[in-house]
Amino acid sequence: MNIAADIADDLESGEADSGIGHALFADAPRSVSFNKLRKRLLRQVRQAFDDFDMLKGQKRWLVGLSGGKDSYGLLALLLDLQWRGLLPVELVACNLDQGQPNFPKHVLPEYLTKIGVRHRIEYRDTYSIVKEKVPEGATYCSLCSRLRRGNLYRVAREEGCDALVLGHHREDILETFFMNFFHGGRLASMPAKLLNDEGDLMVLRPLAYAAEDDLAKFAAAMQFPIIPCDLCGSQDGLQRNAMKDMLADIERRMPGRKDTMLRALSHVNPSHLLDPKLFDFSSLGVTDPS
Repeated sequence: MNIAADIADDLESGEADSGIGHALFADAPRSVSFNKLRKRLLRQVRQAFDDFDMLKGQKRWLVGLSGGKDSYGLLALLLDLQWRGLLPVELVACNLDQGQPNFPKHVLPEYLTKIGVRHRIEYRDTYSIVKEKVPEGATYCSLCSRLRRGNLYRVAREEGCDALVLGHHREDILETFFMNFFHGGRLASMPAKLLNDEGDLMVLRPLAYAAEDDLAKFAAAMQFPIIPCDLCGSQDGLQRNAMKDMLADIERRMPGRKDTMLRALSHVNPSHLLDPKLFDFSSLGVTDPS
């Protein structure tokens, strides 16, 4: 299945411009600017489907829903593609309630019920574990992420899902690359498609090509009921924030650099790096002209 060609034909037929689609889009803006934004995001998602063969053998996905703009956007775009018949996969939305103080427990189940999406709200008090284990002043993100991911893997298995689908976008991928580059001494980032350590679940990131700014505009236009993260968001000076600021500054001074950097991650030349495990430098030699 060529998702790129199929959705291009569908979008050019004017269906997106007419405003029809999944019930989620009933109150969406009908403006030209919003329709262009919606088309662009849909194209980027289906391009990720194509480039990384995300639909191969897939029947049911667990969509991680944090309550932030990115995961809301991911769910909406997947539902849009599903409505168009371009995503032959069953979707189950899952929010992990991590026990954060003042977390509005009613928001996500009410919203998901309203738009008719099958969902599961899972309560696990990882907040207390993180607060207990992480020293004062240190960042919570790493441990919080590991605990969250482990619980989502478990739920995915219990729900009979083939993959856990996450809302990480272009900036998340670039920020992770530079965090590893500056602080970890390695060239690595978030892959768009990953097999978990146990080998029984795929981890997919269909928003890999989507810009965070586009997702923010999309969320505002769609009026998603955003839930802020009071655990990680309360900490200043995170390495990721420093990377975000650096990338934003580069983009301001040299527009288009983020897209260039993202393309660079898919055009790797091992013979022009310094890792002998990736390229056999010892076999290089001058050919004897005789």
